[in-house]
Amino acid sequence: MKKKNTLILILLAATVFAMALFCLFVGSSHMTPGECFDALFRKGSASAVRIIYSIRIPRILAALIAGAGLSVSGLIMQTTLGNRMASPSTLGVSNAAVFGANLSIIALAGGFLTAGKNISFYSTGTNPYATSLLAFIFSVGSVLLILGLCRLRSFSPSVVVLAGIAMGSVWTAATTILQFYATDVGLSAAVIWSFGDLGRATYETDIIMLLVVLASLLFFILMSWKYNALLSGSSTAASLGVNVERLRFLSLLLASLITAVCVSYLGIIGFVGIICPHIAKKLLGQDHRISIPASALTGSLLLLAADTLSRSIGSGSALPVGAVTSLLGAPFFIAVILGGWRHRDA
Repeated sequence: MKKKNTLILILLAATVFAMALFCLFVGSSHMTPGECFDALFRKGSASAVRIIYSIRIPRILAALIAGAGLSVSGLIMQTTLGNRMASPSTLGVSNAAVFGANLSIIALAGGFLTAGKNISFYSTGTNPYATSLLAFIFSVGSVLLILGLCRLRSFSPSVVVLAGIAMGSVWTAATTILQFYATDVGLSAAVIWSFGDLGRATYETDIIMLLVVLASLLFFILMSWKYNALLSGSSTAASLGVNVERLRFLSLLLASLITAVCVSYLGIIGFVGIICPHIAKKLLGQDHRISIPASALTGSLLLLAADTLSRSIGSGSALPVGAVTSLLGAPFFIAVILGGWRHRDA
């Protein structure tokens, strides 16, 4: 079994590498593979080199990092909450990020408080880093509020899920009210931001996401035996010396932090945190020593494939990758639910 799992992990890593290399050749510029290779070694034209190093490589790195982070976040949330339908958006992180971004774009840059309907004011006043920062602040603040309230009450998985649903509804309502008073310019900019788009990634954002994802993954891997114990139930894990409440709090906080960073820079990318953990567990079982790296590789592979597909069918402009992952994820989500019902009936 150990040899089989190692072989599957190696095959997954090789497939991710091959998909990343293939993704390098896909784009609206219609560059040939030879031109891409020349540009990769800085031997081609200046425009080709700029496309490879300023657009495609940061985009591929973002897919690798965000895909791995969102997938592992989903795996950890499913384990700590004991809910196979849990995902990075369970705690309302994405809803809070959307509200923060809308507040920055509509109220502070391109909307009813300063710019009015003059698009030149919007183009000079908006700051993408300020938008990402405000989205991140609201995401983290929402998570801390939910986890704090749950610790004051009983820190049970059902309470966490219900609190996350309630807070997500609050942020969605607040976003709707904000958009109702927005101008056409501010509203269109806010809606476009919410699309999951890897094209806005830069080397700076990739480095920030990488640091957060790597630090969180290291913690998750070190705690893998505790997650394995948690699979047998909270009481069993506690009898083995696991501080269940502390583990659940830190795990949900780090998983939500990964989601907050990715969403604040790339927009909403749905279903990666549901699809990939299920695939990893189906292939390699429940052992978190194996399922954590497998989920990371599967998430990177899925997001790379979705981004390649979005750029292939976009007719000169890439479709939002979040829409592609949602189209892929919705049928899978239904299949998981129906499979759970059949298993329960059996």
